[in-house]
Amino acid sequence: MTIEYTGAIVLSVDGKDYDVESVDVTRKTGRKLVKTMNRTGKSKGFAKGVAEFDLKMTMPVTPGDPDWATIENAKVTLEPLNTGDKRVSYTGCFTIDVGEKYQVDGEAKRDITMGALDRKEE
Repeated sequence: MTIEYTGAIVLSVDGKDYDVESVDVTRKTGRKLVKTMNRTGKSKGFAKGVAEFDLKMTMPVTPGDPDWATIENAKVTLEPLNTGDKRVSYTGCFTIDVGEKYQVDGEAKRDITMGALDRKEE
C-alpha cells in the first residue's frame, strides 16, 4: 500500500488561481440497489448510474475574492509532492454551498462545496 502526499491544492477560476487549505473529495458511483419481490427476501443486484464528484474545500478569506456562489466551470488541481507522481484535476466545477467561519485569535475561513463533472490524472 502506498501513501500519497499532496503538495499544493489550487482552485482555478477564470484564469486566476486561489490557494486551498484542504479538500475532501467524495466520489459517488451512482450504483443503486435493485429491490425485487422474491422468495428469499433479498435484493438480486444493482443498477449502474451516473458518477458524481463532491469537493468540500476550506480556504482563507482574502480581499478581492470573487462571489463564490456564482462560480461555474472552475478547475481544482491537487499537485503531488513527488515530481514523478501524476497530478489530479477535477474539471467543470460548480458551487453548491458557501459558508464562512470566524474564530477568536484565528483567521477567517471559507468553506465551499463544489460538484465536479470529471476527474483526470495528468
